[in-house]
Amino acid sequence: MSSEDYLKDISEIKNLMNKSSRFISLSGLAGIFAGFYALIGAGYAYWLVTSSTRGYLILDGKIFKIILIDLLLVLFFSVGTAIYLTTKRAKQNGERIWDATTKRLLVSFLVPLISGGLYIIIILSQGKYGHTGALMLLFYGLALLNASKYTVSNVKYLGYTEIILGLIGAVFPGYDFWFWVIGFGIMHIIYGGIVYVKHERKQ
Repeated sequence: MSSEDYLKDISEIKNLMNKSSRFISLSGLAGIFAGFYALIGAGYAYWLVTSSTRGYLILDGKIFKIILIDLLLVLFFSVGTAIYLTTKRAKQNGERIWDATTKRLLVSFLVPLISGGLYIIIILSQGKYGHTGALMLLFYGLALLNASKYTVSNVKYLGYTEIILGLIGAVFPGYDFWFWVIGFGIMHIIYGGIVYVKHERKQ
């Protein structure tokens, strides 16, 4: 066996081990779409608040309830698009969409995310909503970081970015809406673009 064949075999073994331990079919396009959904939702929420007579939110107000629906729609379309595009890419790569690696990925991602969501609901019920945007960024970043060991390495950098933006938003609570826009909107588009160019465009 020549040294060239030996290196080729090592490369193939490495790729097989990587595929067995990491879910590598995450779609960069899904990240781009999620960013655009977040920007559209944030733009609508901003228009609702600034065009209201109060100019600010109250928890039992009609505008707050509309914004909650707005956020849920952003989440619904983001998750739906991610599932569709990621499933499509996994089939193109000949990978199973549901296996032990996927389960570990979801558990690692959902535990901090759901815990953070419940915590935010609790403090909202107590009338404390000054740091809601910052907390969303912080727990989302922790969820990404926790799940990054089971998928492409770019995810951990997005996680670090979301955590940093969440902490800065907590320091400047009057501007956490704009940090939310940067984190969930602009950073998702940048992250999705990087993943698409690095992993998908060649395919």
